Amino acid sequence: MPDQTSSNFSRSLKIAIFFLFILILSAFLLLAFFFKVFSDKKKTPTLTTKKTDYAMRGNIYSNDGFTLAISKKLYKVSVNPKSIDPDKKDLFIKLFSIYSGIPQKTIANKLQNNSYTTISYNIPTTTASNLRLLNSKLDRYKVFQEYEENGRIIQKMGISVEMSGYNRQHPYGDILEPLLGYTQKIEKDKITKAQGVNGVEKSGDKYLSAKTSGQISGSRDVSFNIIRNKNLEKSDKKDGLDVTLTIPLSLQKKLENMLDTQNQKIKAKEIVVGVMDSENGKILALATSRRFDPQNIRKNDYPALNVSATELSFEPGSIIKPIIYAILLQNRLINNEAVIDLNNGTYKIGKHIIRDDHPLKSATPREIFIHSSNIGMIKLSANLAPQKFLNSLKDYGFGSKTFIDLPQEAQGVLPNLQKMRGAYKASISYGYGFRATFIQLLRAYATFSNGGYLVNPRMIDYLSDYQGERYRIKAPQPPQIISRENAKEIQSILEETVKVGTGKRAFIEGVQIGGKTGTARFVVNGKYTNRYNSSFFGFASDEKKTYTIGVVVFDPNVDEGYYGSKTAAPVFKDTVELLLEGKFLKRKNISPTQQDLQTQ
Repeated sequence: MPDQTSSNFSRSLKIAIFFLFILILSAFLLLAFFFKVFSDKKKTPTLTTKKTDYAMRGNIYSNDGFTLAISKKLYKVSVNPKSIDPDKKDLFIKLFSIYSGIPQKTIANKLQNNSYTTISYNIPTTTASNLRLLNSKLDRYKVFQEYEENGRIIQKMGISVEMSGYNRQHPYGDILEPLLGYTQKIEKDKITKAQGVNGVEKSGDKYLSAKTSGQISGSRDVSFNIIRNKNLEKSDKKDGLDVTLTIPLSLQKKLENMLDTQNQKIKAKEIVVGVMDSENGKILALATSRRFDPQNIRKNDYPALNVSATELSFEPGSIIKPIIYAILLQNRLINNEAVIDLNNGTYKIGKHIIRDDHPLKSATPREIFIHSSNIGMIKLSANLAPQKFLNSLKDYGFGSKTFIDLPQEAQGVLPNLQKMRGAYKASISYGYGFRATFIQLLRAYATFSNGGYLVNPRMIDYLSDYQGERYRIKAPQPPQIISRENAKEIQSILEETVKVGTGKRAFIEGVQIGGKTGTARFVVNGKYTNRYNSSFFGFASDEKKTYTIGVVVFDPNVDEGYYGSKTAAPVFKDTVELLLEGKFLKRKNISPTQQDLQTQ
């Protein structure tokens, strides 16, 4: 019996030792397996990834809904040549070329680089989507493969498509330039972005610029592109705001075409036309004959890059006379019954001799205005004190910026008080001796048709976000610088000037029009020349709307005629015709037969 017990114990011990051995062996084999895995350094594929959702620059729209400037995403497309099955390399090249539009030779040359390479940095959005689709197809065809390098197993990698930046596009070429402006490329946050250089692209940078980029994380595919499924995690980006201008593209384009046609006859260095709502300062159009394509700026375009309407100052000539007359009215220095001796058109002040282009023996103040007598303006303003004269010009905004929403603006030049004496003061009364900008003059003229208020000109109508929420930029309350009664008096004289005075070429039946011509010599190398700037400023109105309109013809061909009545007034008239055509204005008190004759 003890022998039997001993035998059973011995058998049990052997079995226990055997199972213990098996257990130790299994543990050893398991450890060996893990050791083998880590010694080979084989990577376990990462199943998730994180990417930046880059915020975009806002768009610019015209007031009639056209996209004037837009940002388009660009993508870089990369591949690891070693991940491509050598037997299927030709298939890859052919299909990649078909889907991308890149020549096969270019792709083949890129793949000669035996390391991770970027085939293109400028792939548009649609093509990028096509290449992502191609990537899935190539993966199903087993074009991509793992490979071993320096004892490591490198997991397969397909086509990588990632945003590299965005470029700025202006779909309508030179239309609305240089107002719209242009951009330059900058590298920021590891991508290519656009930054405004001039025009609204520059002044609107604080609104248009991308705000905050977002983050996207989730499951990935073989090319580390995020799969948009229920596991996707996303923090929203904040794009820049969109800017909508006060200018309708349809009117602007027609004005620019008209200026191009007119300048074939006038042959001026530049013609500038502006149309502004007299009541609120909204710019309806601001056109020039000198433009450029922001997508293709060439060296000979450089003079056109700046906005002459705001950046160039000049001696205004006779278009200043209504403003001087308004100052005199406001200071009660106009006696409507007086008859002023005009010396038959020749007058000496100090060493200077002043001549009128349309000599008169004598005239009332109103006649002096209508017939644009320099001598008459000198005599009318003689009793205006120099300090009061200078302060009044400042009240009209001369010598300071209008703060129109453009990035660069000249202030013009006013004389100091010491110069406001004798011949110098006299010359200011008919538009010489100081400098103003086009936009300053346009704003000053608006006071005659809006009740005497100095409005702020503006080109941005409103801002909007991605949800369509609109934001208005608050405009300051305009000061009233002339009484409503005196503004109406000037308005009446401007209308008469168009009917019987120097502005007759601007007359249109059925529209209330007033305005004043101007012709001023300009200085070269410190001396007045036989070259001129000619101009016409005024207003056009119907029963509901009033627009202030300005025209300046810079340096017209003298042989073709340089007086404002011959060059600028017809351009003014054509501008009003376009406003009628576009239904911004309506004719009144005109029979159908007359209207047909007007439109022929």
